[in-house]
Order: sequence, then structure tokens, then C-alpha cells
Amino acid sequence: MNSSDIFWPVLAQIALTLAMFIMLGIRKARAVKTGKVNRQQAALDNRVWPGEVVKVSNNIANQFEAPVLFYVLCLVTYSINAAGTLAIALAWLFALSRYAHAYVHVGSNYVPLRLRLFVFGCVILLAMLILVAWNLATGVVDPY
Repeated sequence: MNSSDIFWPVLAQIALTLAMFIMLGIRKARAVKTGKVNRQQAALDNRVWPGEVVKVSNNIANQFEAPVLFYVLCLVTYSINAAGTLAIALAWLFALSRYAHAYVHVGSNYVPLRLRLFVFGCVILLAMLILVAWNLATGVVDPY
């Protein structure tokens, strides 16, 4: 396993964010085309968009919250040469948890499930933080 493999889940997370932007454009265009929203009103007030648009817009905002910590942890992991199997597996788990979270968020938006997926991702971030801190404190490269 190559230490640069830590960047594949990072790219997957970036791809998810870009996919949400594309979905937002599609849903906004559909809302305008079907007359569900007045374009001039929407330019001044995001609250006039239908729920299907708001869900995607809110998800995009989420992609710039916890994932920012993920990006930093991956960069630190790589920079201290600690991108072993465990670190990469945790990174993939986080990225996959974000895909599941986004799927629920822009779909059913069932909050109890969405919350569980969010918490799962945060627990993974905490594990990544502990792993990075351990490697920094001990100077030991992740042997896993």
C-alpha cells in the first residue's frame, strides 16, 4: 500500500461535493422550468426554493463542515508518513459515511438516520485524530 492512497478517499469526498453542485443545478433548473419558483424572487431569497432544492443546498453546506476536518487530517496523516492501512481504511469509511449521509439528506431526509450517519462520520474523524496524535506523540509510523 502506498501512502498516497490516503488521497483516494479525499478525491471521493471532493467528487461527492461536486456531484451535489451538479444535482443542485439540475433541481433548480427543474424548479424554474416547472414554475415551482419565481427566478427573480429566488435571486433575492433562497427560502422560496422548493424543498427538493433546499435539501441539496443544505447538503452542500454540510460538505464544508466536518469534511474540512477530514481533509486536514488526511493531509497531516500523509505529511507525517502515517498513511498506513488503518488510516486509509478510516479515511474510506469517512468518505463512504458522507455518501450515505448525502443520499439520505437529498432523498428522504429522515433525520434520525441522517443523524446516525453524521455521528458515525464524526466518530471516524475522532479515530483519525487519535491515530494522528498517537503517531505525532510517539514518532511511530502507523504499522497497520
